[in-house]
Amino acid sequence: MRQYLFPFAFVALLAQSSCVTTDREVGSSNNADKLYTPKPEASRARMNSNTVLRTVKAQHAFSDPRAKDNFVLLLQGTRVTDANARFLIISAKGDTLRNEVMPASVLIDERAMQDDPQAGSVRAREIAILQGMNKFFAEDKFDSPAIPKNVTSAPEGADPEGWAAVRSDNRAIGFDYTDASGREKRIAFAKKLNKAVVIAE
Repeated sequence: MRQYLFPFAFVALLAQSSCVTTDREVGSSNNADKLYTPKPEASRARMNSNTVLRTVKAQHAFSDPRAKDNFVLLLQGTRVTDANARFLIISAKGDTLRNEVMPASVLIDERAMQDDPQAGSVRAREIAILQGMNKFFAEDKFDSPAIPKNVTSAPEGADPEGWAAVRSDNRAIGFDYTDASGREKRIAFAKKLNKAVVIAE
């Protein structure tokens, strides 16, 4: 009986291993040299700073109102609290429009944790980071036009050329998020320059 159980167990193990999820953001790209391809999620054989612990994805109009871009947030590292969050925007054509790395701790909503008696625990901070990932691409983070018409000058920290290009585009979409320094930032796609630029910081 035992000789029949071994092949069955082996087949079951193969079937299970084939179900491991992977992150394949794009199939081809016009600028493959700039394309970032993450390692498969849940690959724990040799965990390092590039190991993907969690992935959050969303699709939203950004660079082209006719085709949605892929917004991706990867949690990379060996532990949630010490990990980095890699923020990517990949166009429908497969071009990498944004590739930014920030400490995962910036995803924590410190104000929401003020009333939590367990806020200082590792577990509480892990949960707060994962909740921050879930909210990173919330619909209220996107705004159009990216620059309100009543704003007539570029704010400090903005790319002046990019800001002017975005302001002239009434269909431009802005995206708000917290950067590595912990400051709020808004980016938008400047069609005239064919790139994503910082328009407010």
